Amino acid sequence: MFSLSKLSPSITDMIRFDHSHVLVTFHQYTGTAKTSVKKALAKTICDALEIHATLEEEIFYPVMRRLDDSPVLQKSEPEHMEMRRFIDELRQTKASDARHDKLMHELMRDVMHHVADEETVLLPQAERLLGKDRLSELGAQMTSRRIELLKPKAGKIARNTAVGFSGSTTAIVVGLAGALMAARFVSRHTPELSSRH
Repeated sequence: MFSLSKLSPSITDMIRFDHSHVLVTFHQYTGTAKTSVKKALAKTICDALEIHATLEEEIFYPVMRRLDDSPVLQKSEPEHMEMRRFIDELRQTKASDARHDKLMHELMRDVMHHVADEETVLLPQAERLLGKDRLSELGAQMTSRRIELLKPKAGKIARNTAVGFSGSTTAIVVGLAGALMAARFVSRHTPELSSRH
């Protein structure tokens, strides 16, 4: 029987991918970039962080809390609140304002600290305490909820990503890698899907 959760990446892999996406986007941000590029990158980062935080708070953290309410987990949601405060301030600041660069760097400093805690403590803990099937099931839940959260913002996110990564070799490489992975996934799973119809 076909099951989306069997095809889904684990929730921990999805969280790591989100972390990598934000960090790659941040590395495109430079103080000397055009203001339109800086604003687009900032919007991309802010949207990605907000969606990621919502997914963790709704799906991942409640499951982990029932297993082991570790100190890293206890401080995760307050860190998300602080991140949202930076995001609100960043959105109200013009990219031409020197404060915009400062806010972006403060936000990313906090995000990197948060990511380090999750990747060295919380994610390995989840992988020890939850089985592979449960991790995949949670990954499928996260995928479904992510689609709901992305739907109203899809056009804006695509536009900001295109402007922010314009001319970037990294963007071209990441885009090609993503297309290849998607093609490989579809070709590998198409017979299973078509046999169900």
